[in-house]
This record gives sequence, structure tokens and C-alpha cells, in this order.
Amino acid sequence: MKFSYKFSNLLGTVYKKGNLVFSPDGNVLISPVGNRISAFDLKNNKSETLPLESKLNITTVGLSPNGNLMLLVNEEGEGYLCSLLNKSIISRYHFSQPINCVQFSPDGRKFAVTKGNNVLLFQSPGYSKTFNPFILLKTFYGAYDELTCIDWTSDSRVLCVGSNDMNTRIYGAEKLDQLVIYSMGGHRDAIVGSFFLNNSLDVISVSHDRNICYWKSTHELSQLTSSSKKDEEEEKVKYIKKAVFSLNDAIAKRAEESSSRSYCFVSAVTFHKQTGILVTGLTDGSFYLHEMPSFTHILSLSLGDQAISTISFNSTGDWLAVGCSESGQLVVWEWQSETYIMKQQGHFDVMSCVDYSPDGQYLVTGGNDHKVKVWNSSNGFCFVTFTEHTGGITGVTFTKNGKSIVSSSLDGTVRAFDLHRYRNFRTFTSPRQVQFGCLAVDPSGELVCAGGRDVFDIFVWSIQTGKLLEILAGHEAPVPSLSFSPVAAILVSVSWDSTVKVWDVFDSKGNKESIQLSSDGMAVAHRADGRQIAVATLRGAIIFFNTETCSQEHSIEARADLGYVRKASETVSAKKASASNTFTCLAYSADGKSILAAGQSPYVCIFSIQDQALLKKFKITQNLSMDGIEEFLDKRKMTEAGNVDQVETRDETMAGLPGVRTGDLSLRRDRPELRVSSVSFSPTGRSWAATSTEGVLIYSLDSTLTFDPFEFGMEVTPEVMKKALAEREYSMALLLALRLNVTELIQEALESTPLDQITVVISSIPDRYVDKLLEKLPHYLDSSAHVEYYTQWALQLLTVHGPALKSRGQRVLSACTSLQKSLTQKHEQLRKICDYNKYTMQYILSTSHAKDKLSAMEDEMSHTSSNIHSEEE
Repeated sequence: MKFSYKFSNLLGTVYKKGNLVFSPDGNVLISPVGNRISAFDLKNNKSETLPLESKLNITTVGLSPNGNLMLLVNEEGEGYLCSLLNKSIISRYHFSQPINCVQFSPDGRKFAVTKGNNVLLFQSPGYSKTFNPFILLKTFYGAYDELTCIDWTSDSRVLCVGSNDMNTRIYGAEKLDQLVIYSMGGHRDAIVGSFFLNNSLDVISVSHDRNICYWKSTHELSQLTSSSKKDEEEEKVKYIKKAVFSLNDAIAKRAEESSSRSYCFVSAVTFHKQTGILVTGLTDGSFYLHEMPSFTHILSLSLGDQAISTISFNSTGDWLAVGCSESGQLVVWEWQSETYIMKQQGHFDVMSCVDYSPDGQYLVTGGNDHKVKVWNSSNGFCFVTFTEHTGGITGVTFTKNGKSIVSSSLDGTVRAFDLHRYRNFRTFTSPRQVQFGCLAVDPSGELVCAGGRDVFDIFVWSIQTGKLLEILAGHEAPVPSLSFSPVAAILVSVSWDSTVKVWDVFDSKGNKESIQLSSDGMAVAHRADGRQIAVATLRGAIIFFNTETCSQEHSIEARADLGYVRKASETVSAKKASASNTFTCLAYSADGKSILAAGQSPYVCIFSIQDQALLKKFKITQNLSMDGIEEFLDKRKMTEAGNVDQVETRDETMAGLPGVRTGDLSLRRDRPELRVSSVSFSPTGRSWAATSTEGVLIYSLDSTLTFDPFEFGMEVTPEVMKKALAEREYSMALLLALRLNVTELIQEALESTPLDQITVVISSIPDRYVDKLLEKLPHYLDSSAHVEYYTQWALQLLTVHGPALKSRGQRVLSACTSLQKSLTQKHEQLRKICDYNKYTMQYILSTSHAKDKLSAMEDEMSHTSSNIHSEEE
């Protein structure tokens, strides 16, 4: 089994903080998610997390007009210049303090950055032959407080900047005869956004107190000239306040209609120059669209009661992206048709559990926000959320057929959800109130078991009837983990009383065997064949037992592999602080030869069971904005009062309580501690998922490793394979391609084989190559447009070699699951296309029949009228 797993996607979190940016074509939305960047392809309905990682949370994103370069700035002002072509970091630049806004000029030759009360103007990389991509051209001064926003004119010669000193300033990006610097007041609160009108010097400024000013320039944009001669009599650019608008009337009207509070301020604003649409987002979760400069109200919408953090238009002005950092919500709204293009919201609290569906196509997650969410592992989107629970979710799992989900919660209920009708069809409760801490479903899908935290019993229900069948007693401490055997109704439970108990749930006696551990049990997992279990203990060991004899087979002392990390509040060394860390979750690989383990650490480990050794260790994040990441603390942050990171910070701009103008003193902000709460291996064996404080991190096998030969020899070359194809030796060509194990060569050999020769080629393949071909088919089925052709390959392969594959079912289980997943996805895609075509044809036919009927009625009416005229004559 290969272990070249690399980070591929981040689910469960769609937006954290910072600004949203659309790609130049307007089809891709770029969103900062912690210290990573996620790209949502709205046209193809896919999401991707770029393989870029900052040291801290990203707060500012700037994208070049051609979409090739992206500038990211984190909380401490460290900038990353990234290429979106190869998705890599080109260069780094430290601005030495936080940056509020980054804006590229429309021609892409310059970009401006707000640093404190100064504006830094840089030349964009690629326009000069220098090694340093950050070339500082100018620095603009004059502001008395922190700058908040930047905007460029259409010709990239002038920029306007808003500040917390309630002024908007106009700067010339190049030397202009009519303009050096011009400052405009008129507001009574901090400027949230300032914008130029299209092809004009006229400015619209929006302040925090819901007022909007329209400034008329005395010059047109085309009248600005730059010359080497100084003309003292040249008339300078001046601005006149033409109008002042307020959102108070629109807010009061909406408050009367919805009975909501009208005490709010402007928190985000954007302006689309081509259409003249101004969008203002407020702290009460509502936003308003107005046409400028007439300030004509178009519509208003509310996304909840949390403040809107950022708003962005796409290039055409049709789609509007809205982000809310408090609730983690991301919405793309088409304002003309008033429909949602995308509406995603992650868990706004810590995720606690994750599980793959039997075909690997979906993931289900549960969190402390009382929600159960189901995600598509292919496109990364959440398509259903269940909110019936009233307490934190402690366990989620799919049933064997993949048609339903079962979840346990601290609210004392276990619920079953139907994935066809998206409803809660069963609710299981106990005779007395119990906080359920773990969950397991038997392989037949008939029984569900849950273990208690405050009551040390295990409860068994029937999914069909919903009745409580049995209460398994025997543990003397909380039960943190349960696991059903995949092949029989044998339940294994582990407890803090240092015991592992094996139960036969269909036996009236219940308890079958008890195993004594040297320390408290933390987690238990079954191998796919049901013959072995793995138990994680409090002392950091992973012990493997034979389920038939209950004898110990292997043991791994793995506490040191958790790594040494230290929290900011701890005064001892990282080694001493990590002495109590342990593994809290386990997951077997698809072939059962290795095990995935994680727990109170930012590391996820893969161990070889037979060799009892660490194969690979993954550090899931480098985000220093979280606690428990570093082994050594930064001495520069240590003061007499303690660590600077422990000092409480409050947002002084938000008034959370009525009448409070200087911030809500009840707010507390601390650094979240990074922990891995659950891990799950995909049934296909090609990916695994881990739930952490950041979200669900998906690691997949690295597809860049293309050359991995099988039974390689001197006579096996691509030239020999292509020569065999030219001579129509299709079987020989396919065998050579499989031995080379190069994806492109195997695809060429498969697609060069005529359709009527597939059965002959399949029959001539030896058994040792069948497994290799079975592993490759799902990839080609996903990436190729020849759906029926590759479906025939899969059909003939399973038909001819079916009995042999069944005899070694454990080895080919992951490959068969991958093939099933690919076929299911293709079936779903084709079903949607056929349904769309069907209903479109029905609409066209019905429209044609209606038109014919209307024509017949008109002819009849004209004939009747002509008869009446003839009778009158």
C-alpha cells in the first residue's frame, strides 16, 4: 500500500475572515479559510483548497486582473506572492504590521497596499527584469489614522483611500499636473469604502454611521495630463459635495416589516463600476443594493443576525458574494433573479466526528454546534444539514447500505436520518436521561448501540422498530468508544475502567469476553475482516488483539510519535506538557495492514501493524494563530505579566450592547487549541479524513507520482508498447503498459483497443495484472468522456474474472469500491442531464402545442367574424 498522501481539500469550513475575491471571468470565488485559500468553481460546482499555507490566518487577498498572481497577507503583515498557474508561493515580503487592503490596478502594472496611515505603491511582478518581485515605487502620506480601503480609477492613474480619520484622500499614482493630493471630509465616522465612478473622477464614500456622500469632480478623467514642465496656472482638481444619502430610512422600513432591530452600522461595502450598483452590508446581517449616483433602492436581503464581514461583485456584476466570519457562512447571490448560486455554511463550533459512506462518495460530520452535515467528497460541497439535535454531536456513522445516517448526541438521543428524503425517521432514547458519547451500527443495519458518559451502560436499539432491546451493563467507567465487527454482530467496547469487553448482542447472556488493559482505554477499531481489533490506551500505546482468541498479537508504544507541543498558558517544557497526550481515535486502512491514529496533538500517524513501526507522520497545519502548535514558545512574547498571546483582545469597533460605543466588554477572544478529534479511512483506500479545530482535512494519494513500474524489465519500454499497438497486438500492448504503470500509456492502450476486441483482451490478461487494471479503471472513468467504452471494460473485467476476484475479495475491496463510486457518480450525472433534456423537450412540445392551439383559435375567430360580416351584408 502506498503512503504518498498529500493534503487535497478542506471541508467543513468555507470562510473565516478577510475579503472575498472573484476570478477575472467571474466563475471562481476565492475565499480565505484560516491560513489556507479555498477556490469555489461556481460554474462546474467544485471546490478546491490550494496547497498554500501561511504561518497565520490570512486577512487580505488581492488578485491581479489577469488572474495569474495573488497576494496574500496574514495577521502580522507577512505577504505571500502566489502564482495561480502552478499554485505555489513565488516570494515573501514582510510589511511589519497588519494590512487592511490590497488592490491591483486595472491594467495590472501596479498594486497598492494600506500600511497603517500610509499607502505603499508597488510595481507588479513581471513588468521589469528584476529578481525582487516587490519593487516599491511610492509611499503616500497624509492620513491621521489607519487606512481602511483603496480604489483605482479606470485608467489606473489615480487612487482614492478611505481612513478611520473620517476623510477620503485622492492620490495620483503617477505625476499629474492637475492633482497631487486632495482630502475630502464631510463624514462623522470612519470610512468603510470609497469608490470612483466608471471612467470618472467622481467619488462615492461610505462611512460606518450609514451615511453616503457623492463627490463631484471639477475635472474629467481624460483632462488629467502629465508633463515635465511646471505650470503654476494649471487648474487643480477640486471636489464638490453634490449629495448626502443615508440608509436610515431603508433600515427603519425594513425593521418595521420584519420586526427586527434597527440599531446597526455599516460593516462592509462594495461597488460595481460598470453597472453603478452600490452594496452596503450592515452589522445586523442585512445588505442593501442601490443604484448610484441617484441612490435608487433596488432590493434588500438579510442573511441572519450576524455582522456581514465582506462583500464582493464578480466581473459582470450579476453575482454577489457575501461572507460572515462569526457564523462561517458564505453566500453567492444573483441579485437580478434573487436566487442563490451557492449557499454554504460550515460548523461554527468544533467538529467532533467524521465517517465515510460505504462507497466513499460522501462524508458525514458532526460538531458541537448540534448539527450533522453531509458532504460530497468529490466537489467538497455540503448538500444537507440536519438540525434536530439539541446537544453536541459525539458520533456519526453510515449504515452498511449507505442510505441512512445514525448520530449520537449529548442531548440524550440517538437519531437516524434518511438520505433520500432528508428527514429524521427514527429517534432512540433511553429510560433515563443519558449523555451518549459513542456510537456503532451492526453490519446488517438492524441494530444501533450507544455508550453513555454519565451512565456506564451500553444501549441497544432496533432501527426497524425503534425499540430498546437491551442494556449491556458491566463497565464501571464511561465508555468512550464502540465498534461492531464488519462480518458479525459482535460488539467491542472500551472503557476508562481499563477493560475491553466483547459482546454478542444476539445472545441473551450479552457479555462474551473481557480483556484487562494496563491503563484506561480510549478508542477501539475493527479490521475489515473482523479478525483483529486495535485499542488505544491512556499511556499512548496501541494494542492489537485477536477477536477469536482475545489474545494480544501486537503492541505499539507510540506516545513519542504524537510529538511535543506546548500551549501558551503552560509554564513547563513541551516534553513534560505532552507526557499526558494520547491517541483518541483509530482507523484501519482498507487492506488492514496499517492503522491511522490521532489524538491530543496536531499530528496524524500511520503505523505498520506487522512491523510495529511508524510509516508516516502528518502535521495537519502550520497555523500559529492556534494554540498547541509550537514546541518552543517565542521569548519575544514573554513579559512580566506573562505571555502576550494570553492578553485578552476586544474589538473596539463593534458595539454589541445597546448604548455601548467603545466595544462590548463581555466579549472574550482566545486562541483555539488545535486537536484532532476523529479520523476515517476512505473505503477506496486512496484518501483519509481527519476532523480538527480547522475543519475536515482530506488527504489523498499524490497523483504526481506517475512512474511506478510493476515487474519492470529491460525489454519493457514505451516504444515496444507503441510498436505492439501499431501491429494490433492489443493484449501485449496492454500488458506492457501495465508493467510500466504509466497512466497515459495504459489509457492509450485501452482506448486503442476496438470495442469488439475487449472481451478477447480481458480473457488473455493474467490474474496478477487484473488487480492493477481494476485499480486504474475508476480514474479513467472519472476523467474521460468515453463513458460507455470504459463501462464495457469494467463489465467484461468483472464478468470474466469475477470468480477469481471474489476469492481474493479482501485485497481488491478498495479497488471495487472505487469503481462503484465512479459508476455511481457517472450515473447521477447522466440522470441529471437526461432529466433536464426530458423536461426541456416537454416544455418545447407543450409550447408548440399551445401555439398551434392558439393559431387554430385565431383562425376560427377570424372565420367566424368573416361569416358575421357576410351575413350583415
